[in-house]
Amino acid sequence: MANILVVDDELGIRDLLSEILNDEGHHVDLAENAGQARIACRDNAYDLVLLDIWMPDTDGVSLLKEWQLSGQLVMPVIMMSGHATIDTAVEATRIGAFSFLEKPITLQKLLKSVHQALEKQQAAETPVAVAATAQRVMAAEPSSDAVLAGGQTMIRAIPREEFLPEPHQGFDLDRPLREARDDFEKAYFEFHLAREGGSMTRVAEKTGLERTHLYRKLRQLGVELGKRRSTR
Repeated sequence: MANILVVDDELGIRDLLSEILNDEGHHVDLAENAGQARIACRDNAYDLVLLDIWMPDTDGVSLLKEWQLSGQLVMPVIMMSGHATIDTAVEATRIGAFSFLEKPITLQKLLKSVHQALEKQQAAETPVAVAATAQRVMAAEPSSDAVLAGGQTMIRAIPREEFLPEPHQGFDLDRPLREARDDFEKAYFEFHLAREGGSMTRVAEKTGLERTHLYRKLRQLGVELGKRRSTR
């Protein structure tokens, strides 16, 4: 799951992108102008920003340049516009934008661009994480079996199995993320439906979803909506 910020002055665009990205398992924050986007990026760390070019207070290209000059452009930014010229798209890319999406944005192009941007971000973060882990291992106090004659030390080769987490009871984690997430969500909603006696109103309140979104999600997951006895 990624933390994504959507910046667009059109409510319909914000709602649509939020719904699509939430369905993909991402956490989405929304901003309707550059001012709100500045505050959001100041208070949160995002893996990706979807940024509209034409906004009433500050245009997206100017905000992108501001982030680049201040050293805040540490995440991929996908620019969006229905009226931008090729020159505008080229300028945004030169400043540091990852890609450009022309409105109306198709579902396929959106998901492809988001997937590519997140892959790039993950690849950029991996060497940093590996270096930090190596530094912690080197700085750790050596165990008694790592001390050699003459006071020299060595780092024990740690078997790969010691890094692997214990399997999660009830879920097969050795498969694509989307399949594992669907099974978890199905079990999650079935649990709450049983607990609330099949009441969609109480399940919607408990899970924080709109009723229409909840119905759509349950149908998508293949959850049966028959009468259930409460487990309370």
